[in-house]
Amino acid sequence: MKRRNFVNAAIGSAGLMAAAGAAAQAGGPTYNWKMATGWAGGPVMDVGAKAFCERMAFFSGGRFKIQPFPGGGLGNALKVPETVKNGLAECGHTWMGYDWGKDPTTVLFGGYAGTFDTERMLHWLYESGGVDLQRQFRDEADGVISMPLFIRTAEVFLHSRKPVKSLADLKGLKLRTAGAWLEMSKDLGAAPVTTAAGDVFPMLERGAIDATEWGTLWENISPGFYKVAKYLSYPGVHQPTAPFELVINKDVWNKMPPADRQLVELVAKLVTMETWTRIGAEDVKAFDFFKKQGVQMVELDDEVQFAARKIGLDWAEKTAKDGKYKWFAKVHKSQVDFDAAWRDADHWRKVKVKQA
Repeated sequence: MKRRNFVNAAIGSAGLMAAAGAAAQAGGPTYNWKMATGWAGGPVMDVGAKAFCERMAFFSGGRFKIQPFPGGGLGNALKVPETVKNGLAECGHTWMGYDWGKDPTTVLFGGYAGTFDTERMLHWLYESGGVDLQRQFRDEADGVISMPLFIRTAEVFLHSRKPVKSLADLKGLKLRTAGAWLEMSKDLGAAPVTTAAGDVFPMLERGAIDATEWGTLWENISPGFYKVAKYLSYPGVHQPTAPFELVINKDVWNKMPPADRQLVELVAKLVTMETWTRIGAEDVKAFDFFKKQGVQMVELDDEVQFAARKIGLDWAEKTAKDGKYKWFAKVHKSQVDFDAAWRDADHWRKVKVKQA
């Protein structure tokens, strides 16, 4: 299936939602929700959280009024599911990998160094049972309703105050990161820390950290990292994809009529598809933007890319085998089986092009 099929699927969903929205205007419950997020701003807020709120209002004929709050406005920015479960917000937008310390299964849904790319992740989520596994896992583990909302292309590996290209360059590097990469990057010799989004720029500016990973090329323009860190390393082998998450309070969800639940699911899927195509298009422009700003673009040595991916795959295999987290093994097997089925897909899907 090519990328345009995803767009067509999203357009089809939009048609269904338009019909649902037209019907919804005739009557039904109204909703005034607060949305907790982990974001101070930027594309993940604008084309993710805010876009979802706007489209819910549109397709429901105004019955859904959802107000997104910046990270920290309704609770800890790194603990959005907890905020939602406790009823401080009806819904929330987060990256599931933040909860890796509680249960590393979240990393499999949020993406990590050993995961597949975004196109494959979308296929796994929506066509191979990933969405259902995510819903079941979050329900049992955290008592919230969960579904994908927003997805990235591959991230930037680092914005840094000094060039990072080789394994030697990573030794002792004070790196801001999050999720399981906190532990994995230590195996590459780095000295990682984590912090909420709003603290990253000032830490980088004053030299409290040497480097940061955050989002994709386009997403990293708005935080302004390039103003204080003149080196950009790519590709983001630590995060080949990054699906984000919509969480909804379970009591709130259970009181909703089935048609409204379906509307939420369809809008979340539509916005997820939109973010993929939007970020992909904007990343192309962003690459040139950074070069014009005097940023040195550094391609990682192959040995760094191979080592990082091996660390990710080994970590996942080990975690699946140790049996401590029952959901991890189940989700990991689903992803491994999917990856095996797609292993030779590029051979018959992609046409070789001779470079001029």
